[in-house]
Amino acid sequence: MKASKIYQTFSNVILQKLKTIKPHSNSLTVALSGGVDSVVLLHLANTFQKNNPDIFISAIHVDHGLSDNAKNWQLFCTQLCDKLEIPLKIAEVSVIKKTRQSLEAVAREQRYLALFKLSDPTSIILLGQHQDDQVETFLLQLKRGSGLAGLSAMASLSSQQGRYLLRPLLNTSRAQIECFAKNYAIPHINDESNDDKRFDRNYLRHDIVPQLNERFKGFNACVSRSVELLQQQQTLIDEISQSDLIQAYHFSQSNKANTIPVPFLSSLSFARQANLVRYWLGQHNLLMPSKAILDQILNQAINAKIDAKICIQLGKHTIQRFRNELYVVDPVETILDVLDCDIETVSLSNAAKLKKCQGKGIRDIKPEEILNIRFATLKDRIKPRNKPGSNTVKHWLKSEKVPPWQRDSIPLIYYDDTLVQVVGYFINDDYAQEQGVFWQLIEENNNE
Repeated sequence: MKASKIYQTFSNVILQKLKTIKPHSNSLTVALSGGVDSVVLLHLANTFQKNNPDIFISAIHVDHGLSDNAKNWQLFCTQLCDKLEIPLKIAEVSVIKKTRQSLEAVAREQRYLALFKLSDPTSIILLGQHQDDQVETFLLQLKRGSGLAGLSAMASLSSQQGRYLLRPLLNTSRAQIECFAKNYAIPHINDESNDDKRFDRNYLRHDIVPQLNERFKGFNACVSRSVELLQQQQTLIDEISQSDLIQAYHFSQSNKANTIPVPFLSSLSFARQANLVRYWLGQHNLLMPSKAILDQILNQAINAKIDAKICIQLGKHTIQRFRNELYVVDPVETILDVLDCDIETVSLSNAAKLKKCQGKGIRDIKPEEILNIRFATLKDRIKPRNKPGSNTVKHWLKSEKVPPWQRDSIPLIYYDDTLVQVVGYFINDDYAQEQGVFWQLIEENNNE
C-alpha cells in the first residue's frame, strides 16, 4: 500500500499519541466490525506495523447478534485477518435493552466491555470513528441540551476503565475513507441497520448533515474545528476542577480523599460549584447528572438544614451528606451472616474476606464456644476497651464518625451470643488480651 494522505494522518496521530501514553505500549487492537471504516482502519494499522516492526497488531470482532447476517460478518472478518496474518478474537454478546435505554447505547456498552475483556490489558484499542461521526455526535449532544463536556463529542485519545481508546481518523471524512477503500479495492460489509432512519444518528447521517454541507460549504470541517476548541476549553476547566477538588480534600474532616466539604463548596461561585461536583462524580466513574439533578444536589447540599438527611439517587449510586460533607455511596449490598464458623480465613458474601490474626486483641475462642460473624446487629451492646461503659454498636460507631450507610457492612464477631469484636474499631474489654487474636477485614483487591 503506497503512502497516502489518509495513511500519513493515521501514522502521525498514532506516533504522536504513543508518546503521551504512560506506561508505553506497543500493542494496538483494532475494533473490527467489517464495515468500511474499521476495515480501512485495519489496513492502515497493518501498513503501520510493517513500517514499525516493534508494533504488535491484533483485532477483535464483536457479534451483537442483532442481524441475520452476523455469522457472515464473522466469517468475513476471520478471512480478512487470516489474509493479513493479523490475530483475531471474536466476542458474541447479548444486547438486552431495558426501559428508557436505547439499543445503540446498550450495544455500545456491551461492545466496549467485550473489547476490554478480550484485548491485552496494555493494548491500545483503535476505533474507526471519523469526522462525519464526530459531527453526528456533536449534533446529538446539541439536541440533548448538553454542556461543554457533551459538546466536546469524541476525543481522539480517551480512557475508560483504565484502558486507552484511540480514534486516529477523527479528522478524516467518510468520503475520504470510502475513496481509499475504492482505490485499493478493499472489500467490506454493509450493515443494513445503518440505513434505518428510526435511529437518530442514521436520520442525521442521511437526511440532515448532507443538507447542512450542501448549504454551508465545509460544514463538517468547521464543526470538527469547533469541537477541538471546545475540547481545549474543557481541558482548562478540568484543570480548574482538579485544583478545586484537591483543595476540597484538604478541607475534609473525614480523612478520606473522596468527599467534598459543604463549607468549601459554598465558598465557590455557582459555576464552580456545579463544575466541581460534575468533575467529582466523573472521578467516581459515574454518569453525568442532568441539570435538574445537579441543581438538586447543590441546593440540598448547601441549603438543607445541617441535620437533614440528604439522599439523591444517581443511577445505582446515591449522593449523601454526613457531618457536612458530600459522599458518593455505592449500592448497598446485604452481607450474609456466617454462623458456626471454624476456619481462620472466612469469605464473605460481598467477596471480602475476614482473616484471624495473632496479636493484641481478644482471647481466642474456647472449644465449647461457637464463632459467629454477624452484620447489622447495631442494637447489640459492647464495652469497648479504653471506652467509658457499655453501649450499642450504633452509638460507638456514631462516636467514631462512621457514616450510617457503612455501619451495616462492618463485621461483628461473636463467641456464642456475646459480641467480642467490632472489626476495625473495637474489642470487648472483658475479652481483651495482650497476646491474643483479632479479626481483620481484607478487601477484594487484597489490600488490607
